[in-house]
Amino acid sequence: MTRLLQRWITRAVLSISIVTAAVSASYGQDKVVRIGYQKYGKLVLLKSKGTLDEKLKEIGYRAVWTEFPSGPPLLEALNVGAIDFGNTGEAPPVFAQAAGAPIQYVAYEPPAPKGEAILVPKDSPIKSVAELKGKKVALNKGSNVHYLLVKALEKAGVKYSDVEVAYLAPADARAAFERGAVDAWVIWDPFQSAAEAATGARTLADGTGLVANYQFYFSSKKFLQSEAKVVDSVLAQLSAVDDWAKGDIHAVAEQLAPTIGLSVPVVEVALKRQSYGIKPITDAVIADQQRVADSFFALGLIPKQIKISDVAGRPGT
Repeated sequence: MTRLLQRWITRAVLSISIVTAAVSASYGQDKVVRIGYQKYGKLVLLKSKGTLDEKLKEIGYRAVWTEFPSGPPLLEALNVGAIDFGNTGEAPPVFAQAAGAPIQYVAYEPPAPKGEAILVPKDSPIKSVAELKGKKVALNKGSNVHYLLVKALEKAGVKYSDVEVAYLAPADARAAFERGAVDAWVIWDPFQSAAEAATGARTLADGTGLVANYQFYFSSKKFLQSEAKVVDSVLAQLSAVDDWAKGDIHAVAEQLAPTIGLSVPVVEVALKRQSYGIKPITDAVIADQQRVADSFFALGLIPKQIKISDVAGRPGT
């Protein structure tokens, strides 16, 4: 395991152990499913709706929710056993699997290529991805946008090594972007739509024709093997929330906006670029994920080749 991946796993262990201790103290021996979520997405809606708790109670479970700032630390938590279920984009699980995390893909949302983009300031002289050669680009390492940059540069004929990549979390990247410390920022919604509205940022390229920008749902292998009925219940309630969300985007925006601290119009833009549907993993999706993994390995971003099919679908299937 590389030093970078060791740091990637270790960073959140202390905070995760605190969360785990708090959960144990709060619920004792009660049966719980520990769900990791991010500030934006279907799991946030499911949490706020409260319908999952009602369904889980019928099978003797309750949900414990923990928020994470992005996909990589969420999967760190799953790796060390602090959560049982969560969701991220397509790149974080590749890094997690390469680090030996016991993840299992259980469902996905269809492609949403417009939901991430390479942004430049509104007055930037940069007009094409090819012009990023020699420039400084900010992104969150191991997130979906990492793969977007890889593929966009590849299409433009620019080597990944010819761009200076600054690994920054969204808040830090936004600050660097606004003060001109980086030339471009690769980011996902709703940070993308917020930056467009607040700064007039221009889209150099989004994922269209380059990447799928899937969202995936995961369980730990151990939890899925022993508590498949709980995972099925969570996925069923996610599907119900998804059906509601796609039918009334404005209502969803009104519900999400206060939670994530953005205006309703900004959230609506992001929601319209999102995809809908909670679907079982398919061979085609596994093949797409394998291409992500192979690209990262070729660039030396993960230390070994991995086989996505080893961790996709139900164990033993």
